Amino acid sequence: MASYGGEGKNVPVTSSDPAPALEGPQLSTAQLDLVRRRAAVSQVSSGDVLYRSGDRDYDFIVLETAAVDVVRPAMPGADEALIASWGPAQFLGELSVLTGQTAIATAVVTAPGVIHRVSPSDFRLLMSEDAELSDVILRTLLARREVLRHGEGARTLEILGSSLSSATHALRTWASRQEIPHTWIDFEDPAGTALARAAGIEVADLPAVITPTTVLRQATPGMVSDLLGLAFRGSDGVTFDVAIVGGGPAGLGAAVYAASEGLSTMLLDTVAVGGQAAASARIENYLGFPSGLSGIELASRALVQAHKFGAQVSSPCEVVALDSEDGHLHLSLSNGETIDARAVVLATGAQYRTLPLDGWDRYEGSSIFYAATEIEARACAGLPVTVVGGANSAGQASLFLAEHGNPVDLVVRAGDLGAEMSQYLVARVLAHELITVRTGSVVDALHGGTSLEGITVTGADGVSLRQVCRGIFCFIGAKPATDWLRGVVLDEDGFILTDRDLAGDDLCAAWELLGREPLPFETSVPGVFAVGDARVGSLKRVAAAVGEGASVIRSVHLALMPAT
Repeated sequence: MASYGGEGKNVPVTSSDPAPALEGPQLSTAQLDLVRRRAAVSQVSSGDVLYRSGDRDYDFIVLETAAVDVVRPAMPGADEALIASWGPAQFLGELSVLTGQTAIATAVVTAPGVIHRVSPSDFRLLMSEDAELSDVILRTLLARREVLRHGEGARTLEILGSSLSSATHALRTWASRQEIPHTWIDFEDPAGTALARAAGIEVADLPAVITPTTVLRQATPGMVSDLLGLAFRGSDGVTFDVAIVGGGPAGLGAAVYAASEGLSTMLLDTVAVGGQAAASARIENYLGFPSGLSGIELASRALVQAHKFGAQVSSPCEVVALDSEDGHLHLSLSNGETIDARAVVLATGAQYRTLPLDGWDRYEGSSIFYAATEIEARACAGLPVTVVGGANSAGQASLFLAEHGNPVDLVVRAGDLGAEMSQYLVARVLAHELITVRTGSVVDALHGGTSLEGITVTGADGVSLRQVCRGIFCFIGAKPATDWLRGVVLDEDGFILTDRDLAGDDLCAAWELLGREPLPFETSVPGVFAVGDARVGSLKRVAAAVGEGASVIRSVHLALMPAT
């Protein structure tokens, strides 16, 4: 007997129980013929294991006559659980087939028959050969991932930690942005205590990550990424056509267009894809989405597109140096690895600015946030919070939190709310009964113990007011993330100079040998380009960043063309 593990309980499941409702369309005869051209055929018997939870680089498998159960192996505190059952003319897998993530579950043959295996490299070719088949497969993989994120599949990776821990918050944020099926369990809850006991986890081990194959103690996003096969794996002798540093809208735009145009593409991001845009609860002025969409939703869709076209994505993956001394481009990573590329696109974006207040570091990630998403809203559910900032992101965050039932104080240094905020947001903010706007004001003190309990706000009249506050959402701008760059010309504020902004004495002798001037978005280093918020003159808008990411690939193509 298997068991279906809900949060904090085990519900028996017998073989007669229906499998969870994952989407499983049957391929047509013509579609099966397309698969056969790329596949290796084999006969399987009942009990054969096609792949196991934790396997890397497993095949895309289409069933011709066989039947298969997909199960989550037993874990601490939970018995084995049935996830889905597939039969003839159906295929196995979910989004991991595209992203390269290790297998979420184990596939076991329940009825003998014929199957077709398509290797990861051939699978990408298959996806590019027929639009109709590609659409069927992609829609199914996406639908299955969504069901797994909210069903039994979410228990294939459990994050155990404290809601007051910044390390736990970092793990949850990374997993959410990557849309990895996971469950967070608060260590202080009875279910968390029971899981810790079953897995042999102590307080000093937190945050911990539990999977069917291992338990990670004092886990970090980098450790989990490596476990799931999403971290960069050294590729000796491989030179990418283009390496993109930064996974915000500009970097994602560049990755999608580069990969779709046949360039071998590597995208590297230090934290998680989405950049500052992922902090936006709703983007309402992005072309084609009249009802708006969240920054995380935009980033996740773009990430799937990049994977679909064959881009490799590694996150978290910190780039610490760029070297071009020998005529080639090399990116050095914090783990000692090196990536070689014919062209590099810098889309590093910007780092969040903070307030110079005692205790700020102590509360970051537990009571102080730089994004307003469902994760942060749940951490402050129904409690009074403060949003600091006067631009669109602050307005969007204020509305998002107020709509979740939080009394919101919006603290704006400027004397006019409309100085930096779009008028449609100004009107909504002023009209919301749970939002109090304090213009000409600053936060100048934090109060609390293990968690934030209050703040002091000083107004334009010099009067200070201490008030209850259980969470601060800070949107006061950012500085370009370019401190690590050497040899690339920056302006006095650290933004990257490109093409027409470069003066003659900014260009090295290599340009004379090339016999050309910098291309659009090209920096002072030949073959190195910059887009998005880190570039001088960028518009600091999501749509503009995506446009720059798409446009820069034209320049990359020109730079890679052999000289005539």
